[in-house]
Amino acid sequence: MINFSLVDVKSITSNEPRSNFSEADLENLADIIIETGGIIRPLVVKVTGVESYTVVDGHFEYYAAVKAREKNPRQAEMVNAFVIAPKLEDLVLKQVVSLQKTNSSDKAVISHPETTKLEPRLANLELRLEKQFNEFKSEFIQERQRIDSQFKQLENLIPQKGKQSNPLSLLNSLDRDELSRKLQRSRIPGAEKLANAIEDARHKKPKQEFEDYRDVVKSVKNLGDKTILTIIDEWSRS
Repeated sequence: MINFSLVDVKSITSNEPRSNFSEADLENLADIIIETGGIIRPLVVKVTGVESYTVVDGHFEYYAAVKAREKNPRQAEMVNAFVIAPKLEDLVLKQVVSLQKTNSSDKAVISHPETTKLEPRLANLELRLEKQFNEFKSEFIQERQRIDSQFKQLENLIPQKGKQSNPLSLLNSLDRDELSRKLQRSRIPGAEKLANAIEDARHKKPKQEFEDYRDVVKSVKNLGDKTILTIIDEWSRS
């Protein structure tokens, strides 16, 4: 199955070196991504774990999206992508190769009269993709607003329970093993791996601690909004 989604850029990796691409070209596309709010040629990614993906096709666009996020973390936090199941990877790769061959053939016969017939169809395709992207962007904004609202509601409840049971304080103070055990008790998938990521991200902070929950999400690799909300809810009640 293939799904079209908005995916957190930091949850994606690529097995193709960034050095394969011109930094000037990446910089240029990154600026365009920030200005337009997305890419017109979505990435093709496959699921590799809980809230983690790897690029199947679109490595250049991926690194441009990474560059855009470095320049404007909030506006370029997400990238549009086709998410495929791992079992479909071979079939999708065959499709990618087939499309690349078609593109090469088109360039070789660019003066062919029939190419003019494709222009209206391409224009319609661009309009449909733009409409679909705008719909996903609108849904993402609404979802982000809903999650921000949940953050605020939970944060308003947390101070009443004292600092020791404050999830943010626990995220800032527990060591790797304690974090892993507490995440496991909260039934968080990949608890040990996530505990390592939390401690590593925390040590990189100037004050060795996270400022708030949004800072936790932005700093910890493969930690999404839904997971941090579960952590806040579970740890606030324990």
